[in-house]
Amino acid sequence: MELKQELIIVLDFGGQYNQLVARRVRENNVYCEIYSYKTPLEEIKKKNPKGIILTGGPDSCYLPDSATYSKELFALGIPVLGLCYGAQLMQHLLGGKVERADIREYGKIQLTVDKSESELFENVPKESIVWMSHTDYISKLGEGFEITSHSKDCPVATYENTEKKLYGIQFHPEVLHSEYGSVILGNFIKNVCKCECNWKMDAFVESSIKAIKEKVGNGKVLCALSGGVDSSVAAVMLSKAVGDNLTCVFVDHGLLRKNEGDEVEAVFGPNGNYKLNFIRVNAAERFYAKLAGVSEPEKKRKVIGEEFIRVFEEEAKKIGKVDFLVQGTIYPDIVESGLGGESVVIKSHHNVGGLPDYVDFKEIIEPLRDLFKDEVRKAGLELGIPKHLVFRQPFPGPGLGIRIIGEVTAEKVKIVQDADAIYREEIDKAGLSMEINQYFAALTNMRSVGVMGDYRTYDYAIALRAVKTIDFMTAEAARLPWEVLEKVTNRIINEVDHVNRVLYDITSKPPGTIELE
Repeated sequence: MELKQELIIVLDFGGQYNQLVARRVRENNVYCEIYSYKTPLEEIKKKNPKGIILTGGPDSCYLPDSATYSKELFALGIPVLGLCYGAQLMQHLLGGKVERADIREYGKIQLTVDKSESELFENVPKESIVWMSHTDYISKLGEGFEITSHSKDCPVATYENTEKKLYGIQFHPEVLHSEYGSVILGNFIKNVCKCECNWKMDAFVESSIKAIKEKVGNGKVLCALSGGVDSSVAAVMLSKAVGDNLTCVFVDHGLLRKNEGDEVEAVFGPNGNYKLNFIRVNAAERFYAKLAGVSEPEKKRKVIGEEFIRVFEEEAKKIGKVDFLVQGTIYPDIVESGLGGESVVIKSHHNVGGLPDYVDFKEIIEPLRDLFKDEVRKAGLELGIPKHLVFRQPFPGPGLGIRIIGEVTAEKVKIVQDADAIYREEIDKAGLSMEINQYFAALTNMRSVGVMGDYRTYDYAIALRAVKTIDFMTAEAARLPWEVLEKVTNRIINEVDHVNRVLYDITSKPPGTIELE
């Protein structure tokens, strides 16, 4: 839902941290959107942003086919902050010089501030640690610019032209490795862009409900309710907006966590707290049949997504005229699906990209599509949803279909359900559930030899995943106590059929993703 408020635009040049930049802006209570560098200047001007941030990217700005932008951007009088590639591109376009560095900087580097009175460096010490990641460097600044900080091997770590409100940062202030990075970004937002920082979740919820009422009118709405955080918050928001005109369809596709179908029905069904028009569709066999022989991750996602659409179409016909479909799409879904930024498609989402022409709905409503996961949780609390539901474990739309590597079968689903239930139970017993942002068991496609009793086995390996993250765009593996991992491993091997090995995945995001597929 579009709100009339302060806006900062992030122009994405293909950097891996584009979502993180936007997230850091929102932490300052300023609304932020990501656009591709291919977005026309006129479109940017119409948005009337308070500031513009240029992201990093993989190109060398001086090469002929590299990503670029119109020089007119820097003459609009709107504050512009270039980060890494964005800082280099600004200089390349405005008379500076960018060259390949003799010494490539990567990782934690000491920054020395040369101009402490710079508006970017308020409450930032003269020396601090920042995260550098660059092969090229700025060897000469354009006219009107001055150096404001440097590092041992980078003579221009930051620069500014205060008259034109143009700023550049060679390092990545958006990542946690940069000690005062959030402070520096906050200074750009408040000191340079002069933002009032008034984007708050209560206002978003109130405005969204009002906008939904205006859009829907007396129309009938069908909600894709999975029981996860995103769809639950979307359902309650729609219920407050349109009341009995909302029907929630819960598709139990047989790819849910153990006993989860019954738990969802207990909360949102006829005996639950929300008195929603609730329909449960038990479609496990239907999904298993569609997934037979399918092992490629993207194809599995698409098969599951398309079958979801077919189920909703059928249910819509049963309940009569339906004007709108509600989905719990959130902002990372949009960007990771290649819509709204310049990053490559990381994964497709069954609830991103609109409906096929032959589906009989007027329009999709995605009330959470502008929010990151932690913002969805805040919205849920504003809507009065109980804390235990708001902070439940994230669960992907395709469910266990992407936590089973290779072909999906009923047998494999039971294996991963049982293993996951044991894992979650032991994490909870250890008092770690609120310290870990996401944890689950996945079934690998690897089988190996084992010995159980006097018998040789040839069975599957379960992979355990546990990560800590603020925004689900970057994540680090949680350092689980050995005794917890040992207990989980012993229980899974002893209690779950067809498993003889348990692995723990310590890959961070990036380079990995949180889910295995």
